[in-house]
Amino acid sequence: MGGNPPCASCKLLRRRCAEGCIFAPFFPADDPVKFANVHKVFGASNVSKMLQDLPVQQRADAVTSLVYEANARVRDPVYGCVGAISFLQQQIAQLQMQLAVAQAEILCIQMQQESISLPLILEDMGSKPLVHAELFPFANYGSTSHAYGEAPKRESMWA
Repeated sequence: MGGNPPCASCKLLRRRCAEGCIFAPFFPADDPVKFANVHKVFGASNVSKMLQDLPVQQRADAVTSLVYEANARVRDPVYGCVGAISFLQQQIAQLQMQLAVAQAEILCIQMQQESISLPLILEDMGSKPLVHAELFPFANYGSTSHAYGEAPKRESMWA
């Protein structure tokens, strides 16, 4: 020990914390719950083997992932992280649906406003057509015979 308190893993496992303890850099003595959850879900022996098999520069990221998964498993023993991910994906899908509905409502309002203002524009232009019928046979905007609030009728270009 050499004057240093044992790491959280050695304290929980009730063993002497060696100088080269693989857990000491990642599980400090002041946060015992962090290791307790990891030990409960994965087991100290398995975690030790995983960390020893990794390069030193990747161990911190691995511990972060193990702690996250262990905490998720403690909260939800059946689904763990997958349950959290699934919940978030459902939330995203619901929010995308709400966004699509809002965008459709905005488009409807814009189209209603345009269909109300189109006859006024046409009246201002007199009898001048907006487009040439021979170039665009499907566009029937030259007529102001439709009622306000209704979209102008369009001819099919295939019929």
